[in-house]
Amino acid sequence: MAHRLIDLSVPLRGDIASDPPDMLPKIEYIDHHQSAPRIAEYFGVRVDQLPEGQYAAIERCAISSHNGTHVDAPYHYFSRMDEAVTPGGVPSMRIDEVPLDWLYQPGVKLDFRHLPDGYVVQPADIEAELTRIGHSLQPLEIVVANTRAGARYGEADYVDAGCGMGRAATLWLTGRGVRVVGTDAWSWDAPFSHTRRRVQETGDAGLIWEGHRAGRDRAYCQIEKMHNLEALPPAGFLISAFPVKLHRGSAGWTRAVAILDA
Repeated sequence: MAHRLIDLSVPLRGDIASDPPDMLPKIEYIDHHQSAPRIAEYFGVRVDQLPEGQYAAIERCAISSHNGTHVDAPYHYFSRMDEAVTPGGVPSMRIDEVPLDWLYQPGVKLDFRHLPDGYVVQPADIEAELTRIGHSLQPLEIVVANTRAGARYGEADYVDAGCGMGRAATLWLTGRGVRVVGTDAWSWDAPFSHTRRRVQETGDAGLIWEGHRAGRDRAYCQIEKMHNLEALPPAGFLISAFPVKLHRGSAGWTRAVAILDA
């Protein structure tokens, strides 16, 4: 059967506002002519003996495991996980320990583009959206949130754009067997600038990273900085988001792709 692929990943770039300033990736591009002298010296030949004086194009990257489209492992959120199902919890899985079958499953898209920046999604919002699209959530389905942030990637307001998922909403999903979620925003949680204001108003430090921290109760992974979610139907597609196997890592970069029947 023929399939259609939709790329759900952003390009990794060092020249756009994809992260807070202190977390931006740095990429050095070395072209075919720049690399030629070193390889010519190694082999003891002249640069003009190489085809048109060229060798290899290479990029040197200084990045974190959370730059670009990536999968967060439970270890990213806390040192323990599954405290709701195992007394005292167990050590959190790192990215090289996450079951691969979690990351190749049917997908469900929740369209939250109408929600304001900084809004914290609650279980009732998820239930209302599932009712609207006529979908009954199944265990292991990958649930992705299409927020306003997706249209702002690379712009100055990207990190502050879009809604985020609260603790209650995250636990609502994981309690129904969901093990992987995703968002086109910078974070699964509401943007920090909005959360900071609420923390200052209430004094409640429990609001900080409340969606992520839900992984302490039930293990789950999340795909952040997704792209092109508006091109997806509400359901009826597969998502593949296998992460790079970074040894003992808290996350791994992924080329997330949706697979649809042609």
